[in-house]
Amino acid sequence: MVRRIGKGMAMTVFGELRMSSAAVSPRGWDASTTARLVLAGMVIFTLLVGANLATPLYPLYQAQLGLTSLDITIAFSAYVLVLVATLVLAGHWSDHIGRRAALLLAVFVGLMGGLVFATAGDLVALAAGRALQGMAVALATGASAAALRELLPLRPDWASRFTLLASAGGVAAGPVIGGVLSLLPGPTSTPFAIHSVILGGLLVPLYCLKARPAVRPVKGAWPIKALAPRRPSVTQEARGAFWLAAAVGFLSFAVFGFCLSLAPGYFAGIVHVDSRPLIGVLAGLTLGSSALSQLLAVRGRYVVPVGLLVLAVSVALIAVAAAWTSPWLLVLASIGAGFGQGLSFRAAFNDVAGRTEPSRHAQVVSAVYVITYLGSAVPVIGLGLATAAWGLPASVKVFVLLCALCAVILAVVSLLRQRTVVALDVLEHQGGFGVANDGVGGQVVQHPVPEVLGRGDGDMQQVVDRP
Repeated sequence: MVRRIGKGMAMTVFGELRMSSAAVSPRGWDASTTARLVLAGMVIFTLLVGANLATPLYPLYQAQLGLTSLDITIAFSAYVLVLVATLVLAGHWSDHIGRRAALLLAVFVGLMGGLVFATAGDLVALAAGRALQGMAVALATGASAAALRELLPLRPDWASRFTLLASAGGVAAGPVIGGVLSLLPGPTSTPFAIHSVILGGLLVPLYCLKARPAVRPVKGAWPIKALAPRRPSVTQEARGAFWLAAAVGFLSFAVFGFCLSLAPGYFAGIVHVDSRPLIGVLAGLTLGSSALSQLLAVRGRYVVPVGLLVLAVSVALIAVAAAWTSPWLLVLASIGAGFGQGLSFRAAFNDVAGRTEPSRHAQVVSAVYVITYLGSAVPVIGLGLATAAWGLPASVKVFVLLCALCAVILAVVSLLRQRTVVALDVLEHQGGFGVANDGVGGQVVQHPVPEVLGRGDGDMQQVVDRP
């Protein structure tokens, strides 16, 4: 069945949250597609900036609150573990309540997390603030990625680029911005207060936006049942691509997790400085390079294995930079690791996104990130325990060498998979499906989708009800 919504009509925020298809309003901000692209990207970017403002402040928290390296990894991991749990529990919500409603919830929760963090005076408060930030990022992850793809239905590769650019860019900018803002009075509270004001400002355009109904509207007397937790599932044709993207994500986020937790103290010992802005820049170099790599038009069947090999060599050089006490080698290694990760993860991510039905895009993307974000928690907790036993320098050396070894193994697996599945045959046209480049040299099904955050103006708009 196809439901039509006339010109100028849009879902209200509360109608979306109630999953009521009858709740429409003639008012609202009739934003262009470009404005909607920017808004969807800005939400996840800003939330991730806030989630990483504390990176250069951890040494300060350790000194002020008497925290150990293990305490820091616990606070950091509280964010990741809650993020993963929320992805499992609510990763599919935006498919039912709409992208705009999910992003509004995410911004509101992120605002609460920033306020808690700004007033934190002990480890429990730090962990609580991090947990709320993790919940906010999880709510926005699938929704923003799906919204960007729906706004660019004919350019899935660019949708993936914008998704990863906003994500990696936010994570990279957070430590730098946190370091700069920490120079103001109240170094552990001012950065979060300013960020909370910005999040509050984002609520206004999101609330005013003319949004479209959900991709998978819910019928029946109890629509809330659709929000119940569900086991992540992937179609058979996307399963191989899914596991490769998840494995690459897990490894790369293990490196990111190190950069954002214990690396500031480790890097400070290499460069012999205690400047928080400089330490923030060093911690964000890898993630900034990953974000910039999304602007490179690198294609080919072997992007994933080549990117992984670059990542392997680069993380190994971090240990060499420490042994030689070489700041320049540390900078080059961090940049190389970011570019290697960015290119390989984008190709793998784009592959699985291109093989996924649009109505399940948010759910599958969330499933990828469930495994990906575990890389920021499990290895980093292990690193924190190892640091308590053997010290930071020795533990980091073993950690980065293990990451390099895993990257080489994944590169070999990716190469064998690419040789096995040489070039996907043009898939049979079904239901208006077309064929699009998958970003790694093959061809995949491209599904025409409604623009859920698309424009609310002009001609009659169609939203397909799916069972």
